[in-house]
Amino acid sequence: MNAFLLLPTPVFTAIALVVVVVVIALVAWALQLMQAATDRREFSLMLAGCMVCSAAVGLATVMVLTFTSPVRLEARGLTAPELESAGVSLDAIVLPWDDSLFPRLGES
Repeated sequence: MNAFLLLPTPVFTAIALVVVVVVIALVAWALQLMQAATDRREFSLMLAGCMVCSAAVGLATVMVLTFTSPVRLEARGLTAPELESAGVSLDAIVLPWDDSLFPRLGES
């Protein structure tokens, strides 16, 4: 198992808070770049602000996927064991070409 999964909960909380602060700082920087682009009428600053904002969104997405992954939750004991084998069974679905349930004409 990955050592990252077995870190204590306070460490994970500290890492998550640092990442949230970084995301907020990136969004604030992107807004400043976009404001400067509007003031100076420079399109390149607007593109830079969009790139910084998309980086913040990507970082937030990776953080959410990392901290709420099924492996992470399983390592913490937060998933029910019966949910691990849950799935959809196709045994109850009758297909039109499945002739095992419907006898052919002339057969009884």
